[in-house]
Amino acid sequence: MTTALGNNTFLVRPLPAGALAAVRATGLDAAGQPVERSTAEGGEPLRCCLRDANPGEPLLLFGYAPPLAAGPYREVGPVFAHDADCRGADPAGGYPAPWRGRPQVLRAYDRRGRIHGGRRHDGDDPEAVIAELFADPAVVALHSRNVVYGCFMFTVERAHD
Repeated sequence: MTTALGNNTFLVRPLPAGALAAVRATGLDAAGQPVERSTAEGGEPLRCCLRDANPGEPLLLFGYAPPLAAGPYREVGPVFAHDADCRGADPAGGYPAPWRGRPQVLRAYDRRGRIHGGRRHDGDDPEAVIAELFADPAVVALHSRNVVYGCFMFTVERAHD
């Protein structure tokens, strides 16, 4: 998903389809642990399609390592995704509409995969915070994270021309 920010553009990246396909095929997460299958109670944040689950949807809960260079800042944390293929995130959208208004932390990373600042936002104007963080040329990617649990939600990258 590409969104324009003045002279800047950014891409919102859900959980990569290949990573999710591997988890579904092997039943193992990034730490080699078995995935947990469950039925949604409703409200679980789905990293495959960037919306909250509806009650009754079949889900996977597993450890995921967001895309970063190998090193001390790469971590594994819990994420929810659909148990079967879904239509994915809205290709026409930018910041996920279902999560607008939800406070999040945007953690900035440099080319080496090191944390390079970050900021909390209330969800009302996340694009302004994204633009502010990307104003630093050393920042190459942002990870949106849940404020309370710290879980990875999605990646924001600079769009390349």
